[in-house]
Amino acid sequence: MSLTASATDADLLSQAVATLAQRTHMPIAFGGYELNDSIHVSSVVGHRTPNIPGLVIRPGRGLGGRAMIERRPRLTIDYGSSRQITHDYDAAILGEGICTLFSVPLIVGGRTRGLLYCGTPMQTPIGDNVARSAMSVAHELSTELRVREEVQRRIAQLLPTADERGPSMAPATREQLRESYAELRSIAADVEDDAIRDRLATLQARLATLSREDADPFEPLDVRLSPREIDVLACAALGSTNGEIAATLQLREGTVKSYLQAAMSKLGASTRHAAVARARRAGLLP
Repeated sequence: MSLTASATDADLLSQAVATLAQRTHMPIAFGGYELNDSIHVSSVVGHRTPNIPGLVIRPGRGLGGRAMIERRPRLTIDYGSSRQITHDYDAAILGEGICTLFSVPLIVGGRTRGLLYCGTPMQTPIGDNVARSAMSVAHELSTELRVREEVQRRIAQLLPTADERGPSMAPATREQLRESYAELRSIAADVEDDAIRDRLATLQARLATLSREDADPFEPLDVRLSPREIDVLACAALGSTNGEIAATLQLREGTVKSYLQAAMSKLGASTRHAAVARARRAGLLP
């Protein structure tokens, strides 16, 4: 699934539904986000009737309602006669001719943010490949939503104080910015999608510039630190020990020490504190 930086959440859902249909080869796919404790279906691929668009799925009702509250995928291969679900939505689902239906929740921060569905008019078990493909699409979309929510939360924390700080940033604000920077680098390390990681890198660069107005002039250092070396320095800048950095970045403590020593060598610093200071003056850290 190719996600673009300018895509809205609605765009992301549409892309995910289209990708779901493509990967699973199921004739119909649809999905929606949670709003006011219900899922509102807003994107559909392959439908022949107007029954599915605009459908509102309530918690515990129908197949998707079960997936919503149980926070796990649900399947029925005979929707019309299933005794495992309620039949609130028979008019829409059966009216579309759907017999086999698979529903996967979008889990973000431990709660269901939406649902994805794929279905077919045939009464047939779905294979492992279909299930894995559907869950993979849901995971990719959930990851993107999680990253966006975290970014928005962090920026919301920073912007009010940034607007009020005037020509000089308060020490507490600067420290909060550095904590946000380090946490975003930690998030980026867990993201496999190259496009998302590139966008996070752009955001990290923006955060790094917020403290430049009243910072010391940059030193013209010709230094190339690896992403992991910057990750380790960003954590070290918060006073974290090697063990704490290892736990945060899910690395071995010896690996953290190696990255830190490499960064210190490149920066010409004899201590981690000096390395952090030189990295800041070189514009590599906020």
